[in-house]
Amino acid sequence: MKKRNVVFIAQSLDGYIADSNGGLDWLHSIPNPNQLDLGYNKFINTIDTIIMGRKTFETVCGFDCEWPYKAPVFVMSNTLGELPDAYKEKASLVKGSLVEILAQVNAKGFYNIYIDGGTTIQSFLKEDLIDEIILTTIPILLGGGSSLFSTHPKALAFKLVASEVYLDEVVQNHYKRKG
Repeated sequence: MKKRNVVFIAQSLDGYIADSNGGLDWLHSIPNPNQLDLGYNKFINTIDTIIMGRKTFETVCGFDCEWPYKAPVFVMSNTLGELPDAYKEKASLVKGSLVEILAQVNAKGFYNIYIDGGTTIQSFLKEDLIDEIILTTIPILLGGGSSLFSTHPKALAFKLVASEVYLDEVVQNHYKRKG
């Protein structure tokens, strides 16, 4: 089975995934009266599991809604001893190097993996473990916050395979790793 690790994330025009207070309200700065999902459901139907970092997990746990995922979720953390009781049936804790974590997840039969969370995405990119990036750009300048990208030990080449405009303002680009 072909393995793929995919990022699906939104950023501001200046490359931030959260504002300087860690907030995400800016994601809803473009009116969306018909509540379009901006390609999320199409994407989520192509993956079979999610790997996210602890901070992202804690952010999701703080959302005022039901658990948003149908796919199994693996939470990477070197500091958590266990997940909160309310989430033990919804997610699993994984530890180790990224290669070890991927081996654990693949051994459970999951090969199409959604990689989520800024630090987690950066770590996977540094290890050259991202196969695709679906990047939605919201036309707002935040002026600071959590950057999506950081420095890398080497250049990573991607090719654009699709581009879509939503709500006449939001651009979503789908990139696949070259080579």
